[in-house]
Amino acid sequence: MVILQQGDYVWLDLKTGEEFDVPIGTVVTLCDSGLIQVVDDEGNEHWISPQNATHIKPMHPTSVHGVEDMIRLGDLNEAGILRNLLIRYSEHVIYTYTGSILVAVNPYQLLPIYTAEQIRLYTNKKIGEMPPHIFAIADSCYFNMQRSNKDQCCIISGESGAGKTESTKLILQFLASISGQHSWIEQQVLEANPILEAFGNAKTIRNDNSSRFGKYIDIHFNKKGAIEGAKIEQYLLEKSRVCRQAQDERNYHVFYCMLKGMTPAQKKDLNLGQATDYTYLTMGKCTVCDGRDDLKEYSNILSAMKVLMFTETESWEISKLLAFILHMGNIRYRARTYDNLDACVVLHSPDAVTAAMLLEVEPRDMMNCLTTRTLITRGESVSTPLSMDQALDVRDAFVKGIYGRLFVWIVDKINAAIYRPPTGETKSVRKSIGLLDIFGFENFTINSFEQLCINFANENLQQFFVRHVFKLEQEEYNLENINWQHIEFTDNQDALDMIAIKPMNIISLIDEESKFPKGTDATMLYKLNSQHKLNTHYIPPKNTYETQFGIQHFAGVVHYETKGFLEKNRDSLHGDIIQLVHSSKNKFIKQIFQADVSMGVETRKRSPTLSSQFKRSLELLMRTLSVCQPFFVRCIKPNELKKPMLFDRELCVRQLRYSGMMETIRIRRAGYPIRHTFTEFVDRYRVLVPGVKPAHKQEDLLGTCQRIAEGVLGRNGDWKIGKTKIFLKDHHDMLLEIERDKAITDKVILIQKAVRRFKERTRFLKMRKSVILIQNIWRGYYCRKNYRAMQIGFLRLQTLFRSRKLTSRRLEAERLRQAEEEKLLYLMTARRAKAEAERKHQERLAVLAQEEAERKRREQEEARRKKEMMEEVEKAKQEPVNDSDMVDKMFGFLGSPNSFLARRGRPQKALR
Repeated sequence: MVILQQGDYVWLDLKTGEEFDVPIGTVVTLCDSGLIQVVDDEGNEHWISPQNATHIKPMHPTSVHGVEDMIRLGDLNEAGILRNLLIRYSEHVIYTYTGSILVAVNPYQLLPIYTAEQIRLYTNKKIGEMPPHIFAIADSCYFNMQRSNKDQCCIISGESGAGKTESTKLILQFLASISGQHSWIEQQVLEANPILEAFGNAKTIRNDNSSRFGKYIDIHFNKKGAIEGAKIEQYLLEKSRVCRQAQDERNYHVFYCMLKGMTPAQKKDLNLGQATDYTYLTMGKCTVCDGRDDLKEYSNILSAMKVLMFTETESWEISKLLAFILHMGNIRYRARTYDNLDACVVLHSPDAVTAAMLLEVEPRDMMNCLTTRTLITRGESVSTPLSMDQALDVRDAFVKGIYGRLFVWIVDKINAAIYRPPTGETKSVRKSIGLLDIFGFENFTINSFEQLCINFANENLQQFFVRHVFKLEQEEYNLENINWQHIEFTDNQDALDMIAIKPMNIISLIDEESKFPKGTDATMLYKLNSQHKLNTHYIPPKNTYETQFGIQHFAGVVHYETKGFLEKNRDSLHGDIIQLVHSSKNKFIKQIFQADVSMGVETRKRSPTLSSQFKRSLELLMRTLSVCQPFFVRCIKPNELKKPMLFDRELCVRQLRYSGMMETIRIRRAGYPIRHTFTEFVDRYRVLVPGVKPAHKQEDLLGTCQRIAEGVLGRNGDWKIGKTKIFLKDHHDMLLEIERDKAITDKVILIQKAVRRFKERTRFLKMRKSVILIQNIWRGYYCRKNYRAMQIGFLRLQTLFRSRKLTSRRLEAERLRQAEEEKLLYLMTARRAKAEAERKHQERLAVLAQEEAERKRREQEEARRKKEMMEEVEKAKQEPVNDSDMVDKMFGFLGSPNSFLARRGRPQKALR
């Protein structure tokens, strides 16, 4: 018996015997009275007697507070998985990992976890470095694409209302943000969503913004990782919603947005009123959707159309066709009988007149088209009346045909704006990330042909998931001789074979019956029963009066109502409607019906059925996905009421069970999801071990891989080496990438240091050279300035000195004159003495002037001689040096060699 204490967490198995019942987590609140009181995760109290102690068992610590990655759960069972999601969901944590697979629980409220700051935090991070998030998956897609140079895809799956569309938009937002360009093309890719949602999404009982078509968005990136275009593929729009909606459901959003957002003048031109005025918008008795602002959405649609190059004329023509559809839904018939044949007439009403006006056809031609059918018999055309039910079917078929072709035209128009065909240069370097947002598995009270196609698509996606996660993985372990214990899993291949792959499958039988002129839904059901009644995945009707058959899908049994199957599969319009379109003066309606108008009657009869087109599209999609590296996002719907913080355990267990989450966790825990060929591993991680050469220079790649792995991951790490590949766990990949980033960062820092040193030294030398030049210039300027000042000073000093010297000599001459004059006074008269003294004085002054002139001349001659010498020196510097002349000048005193030899040969004179 388990010994418990207050506060212990335990599992309580209530053993109700229900299919989706699993043990619930509880906490012990009382255990002293013999009975054990526990409170479960939903707040309910339970008393456990000692006799029922086997109903409880201890809870592993990892299940008490939850884990970010469910492969780390100690309680590896459905109860552990469910409680882990529950306690995280109650804390507003909606994302959880299963290895690299993301599980997202729809919160049904806006959480503050999608800001620009969050985008920055998750950019260039490995899975596991940050808490689980849709941005982490988007980041891994983007950087894996750049790292491996391989196309990526993200497959977002789940039931209707699980949050697939919102997850797709968040991934788009992240990719547009981190690609770095913030260009016009990125804005165009983002603006495609409001238009596609308006024309392809609607409120259903399970989802307020349910995608009623599938789409695959292929985003193209250039060599630098910037978005350079995108392409959108659409699958199987639910056209019947235009004419018919279930209780509490709406038609497509665009109708309600248009009626709310148009100006009174525009509505007057189209004779439009309120949403409650139109039959096609009120069949579900729901014209308002809580949480949606139709007026604001219409404004977003118009602005998105402008960004995607829709002209004003095209936008108006689209509005005219939408208005035409609404008026057509209000047309009323009255039953008549002509020549014992059931017939009907269109009651005169403003809606009928307005519809003809909008289509730009004659009202009479349109009324005839809606009430009669022209048959060609033996070359003659015969007009037969239609009964009231037939006329209603023709009207609805016409409206569905218009809306379906309009939707295809809109998608083509968007692609024309955002798609850039690859050129010869870009084809090899362009890579892409594909986002698949396709309708979830559906099981309504009444399921028709559309649900069969939708669930067929989900079977394909489930098989892709099973094949990628289970089959290929375990096959590869066997091929590489990895020690591996096989894990059993639920394979839906048999159901897929019965639906569309093996001969005489359900799709081919429906197609075959659709091509028979006398084929009916009853004969189709008979053939299905005859062919597949023994198949365990096929559930035949209980009796011959029932018109339903069932299929055991991977997500449960779905019963399909066969009424209308063949007509929906043929998806054709009779010739009268095509002729009416051909007679229209509206160029736009002719454009969207161009392919139909250009076909002949026989060609239209041989055109492929809807199911064959859809099957071919799915095959192309699966082929595209198979060449990409996939990431999976599993969306979980927590409740059917679309309310926040409400967790329906039974509903969640059902989704976890059919999605194979239990087996996924087991194989992710035991398996090796990361694998590299030896060449890839060596080339990528050789930087972690010094001295390892590139792979093409290696002889022993296996040994090199082992050396790198042992050096970084340890000798006893849980990694394996096969024949051609090395197999790693998720955390190994993260550790290797972190170490590689660190090693490369160290090398980059070293290179940066060297480059910065070279750059700074070059800058320093340049600066020093500049400083020296500036110093030279400044010193030269300063010296010249001082020299000029000194020169001026010396000139002034010389002038002053000479002036004083001249003055003193003049004074001396004057003194001599006076002395002579006094001397001569004794010899002659005073007058003559003065004249004689003056004459001698003038002679002396003339001598002085002559001496001064001679001195100046000598100075000028000396200055000229110095200048000539300087010029000769400068000239000599510029002339090339003659070595022999230089030697002669330096050693000319020794004489020439000949004279030296002559002297040696001459007899020496005797010393005296």
